Amino acid sequence: MTEERIQKLLAQAGLGSRRACEEFISEHRVTVNGKMVELGAKADPIRDVIKVDGKRVQFESKRIYLALNKPIGVVTTNSDEFGRKTVRDLIPIEGHLYPVGRLDADSEGLVLLTNDGDLANALTHPRYEHEKEYRVLVEGEPSASTLKAWRHGVLLEGQKTAPAKVEVTGGDRGLTWVRVIMHEGRKRQIREVAGMLGHPVKYLQRVRVGPIRLINLKVGEWRHLSASEVKLLQGLIEPRAKKPTTKSTNTRKGAGDAKKTVGARSIPKTRGTRTSSSGKRPTSTRSRAR
Repeated sequence: MTEERIQKLLAQAGLGSRRACEEFISEHRVTVNGKMVELGAKADPIRDVIKVDGKRVQFESKRIYLALNKPIGVVTTNSDEFGRKTVRDLIPIEGHLYPVGRLDADSEGLVLLTNDGDLANALTHPRYEHEKEYRVLVEGEPSASTLKAWRHGVLLEGQKTAPAKVEVTGGDRGLTWVRVIMHEGRKRQIREVAGMLGHPVKYLQRVRVGPIRLINLKVGEWRHLSASEVKLLQGLIEPRAKKPTTKSTNTRKGAGDAKKTVGARSIPKTRGTRTSSSGKRPTSTRSRAR
């Protein structure tokens, strides 16, 4: 295997985004064959022994892509300093798995996990602006002007939020279901914005990340993404990465030449997701996190 930049290899091994792996190197936590390395160094993952914090990095040839229906109370990290249960605790698979993006502990719904560090980084990088869809139950009944403000953006910690798609899908007993589709992902953004607008969030569920939807997974369950789903995810970033630069033509001599969205329902006693639009549940194997 040819040599690659070490931060790229670490990202591919699922240790984090490429930027995070660059920080490992800058902090002198990475060695190759027993020697500390600097940014820009390259290595061969088959021939060389690469370690982070003294532990050898295992480079897996098989890429893993998972969808998890995260329960409330579980944090979207691989470890937690306060001892809380993490999404990684729910997946009994050996090796590195990197959660794509964040979903706060008070919320539930779709979380993608993978050992493909490059894809995880691309899916979370702001420049790609991948959509995420949420079902949100808020207190009260947001007015037309409130919904307009939410769609256009509000000042949050001194910076205006990006435009979002916001629509009411139902309501009952002083509560309103709202569908929110956004590409921005600041910490607890939906909860903060809804609270600022006078409608605190009672329940929040993420139902889509890019083209991947949360269907046929009960809370706490996970599954492998299908080959077609993985292809859809890779297709989100590959066209942009390979887009050629446009060159002007010089005639002088010698010049070079989506799907149905999830509808509203009553406040769930058990927060499992709906079946597919056909009303039938698929027969594919699912795994229940313990």
